[in-house]
Amino acid sequence: MATANRNLSEYNKDLIPNGADFKIGIVVSEWNDKITLNLLSGAKQALLDNGVKENNIIVQFVPGTFELPLGCQFMCENTDVDGIVAIGVVIQGETKHFDFVCDGATKGIMDVNLKYNTPVSFCVLTDNNEQQSIDRSGGKHGNKGIECAIACLKMVHLKHTI
Repeated sequence: MATANRNLSEYNKDLIPNGADFKIGIVVSEWNDKITLNLLSGAKQALLDNGVKENNIIVQFVPGTFELPLGCQFMCENTDVDGIVAIGVVIQGETKHFDFVCDGATKGIMDVNLKYNTPVSFCVLTDNNEQQSIDRSGGKHGNKGIECAIACLKMVHLKHTI
């Protein structure tokens, strides 16, 4: 397990580019909002802690994780964001619905990255149960929102420096 004995919130601030000149979008699933709002909080705080101005963080909500790719696409087409953090949660249930939502969201988010040449950080938890999601959204494994916001800043910086 990738997160075993690892805190997703830990990073070396000296290695993170200053985001003062970046505009970052965050697209958040409303489904499982107890978890996605924690991820949003972590992502937003990480952006602020690394220089992104509050007015340069644009947050939009979509109904569920499956709608994240289209929400990110709308953001790419209608704003001037440098990067996006896509936040969602899919928890395994009794049917194959989990597989279809995970596959669709993953492929869709990757497609937006490539189609719009814009970093879209994949902050989608795909867990077996709610406790695993809680553990990764501010619980014992830290907050995946922080990790994904940092990844977004690094990719925006890379794009600007190449």
